[in-house]
Amino acid sequence: LPAAVLLKDAKLMDVKLGQLGSWLAMRDFTPGGILGAMRRGYERYYNKYINVKKGGLGGITMVLAGYIVLSYMWSYSHV
Repeated sequence: LPAAVLLKDAKLMDVKLGQLGSWLAMRDFTPGGILGAMRRGYERYYNKYINVKKGGLGGITMVLAGYIVLSYMWSYSHV
């Protein structure tokens, strides 16, 4: 990690394996924290794939593929 970035503010990809336990301990696992993380993830996805000037089918296709995989797992849970 660069010295300017605190462990609390670091992204998961920037955390070393030895620091993973303390990084996870600093996360907010309350319902509000989990909803906030989901909201930030949705906004990041939306701005990257949906809300673009020159869009394609990539973002919509990923959502559709995720839905298909989930519905397959729910329908064939015995497999």
